[in-house]
Amino acid sequence: MTRGTNTKLVVNDYWRAAIVAGAKHLHLGQEDLVDADLKAIRDAGLTLGISTHDDEELATALRADPHYVALGPIFPTTLKSMRFAPQGIAKITEWKKRIGDIPLVAIGGIKFEHAADIFAAGADSIAVVSDVTQHADPDARVRAWLGQNAEAA
Repeated sequence: MTRGTNTKLVVNDYWRAAIVAGAKHLHLGQEDLVDADLKAIRDAGLTLGISTHDDEELATALRADPHYVALGPIFPTTLKSMRFAPQGIAKITEWKKRIGDIPLVAIGGIKFEHAADIFAAGADSIAVVSDVTQHADPDARVRAWLGQNAEAA
């Protein structure tokens, strides 16, 4: 579906399906990482991103040698119930120092108005859902985000 486009499809959680489908990118939560066959994922040429929410999860993610690490939630989120408290912007700077050159993705409760501060704190990218889907004008919100990403690049 995405072949021949600039779209990057990231398969979430289902590493076996990603391999079978010939996907290029995979994102795993900590619970999915437990049973994942990292060798098979690497052999399939998938880039691997891993969700993290606390220091223990970051250590687990780094042992898996990911292509990027996601940190969240940065702010309270309504997308799903979280057992973790919001991490805040300061945590982005701390974790970026710890992971070095590995890209850091900030996620969770982020609004467009937070983007400049989040990038300044050290995030390499930002993942959003509700800020677009719950916005009065989702198309305009996407355009705003795309403009922000071009400026931050």
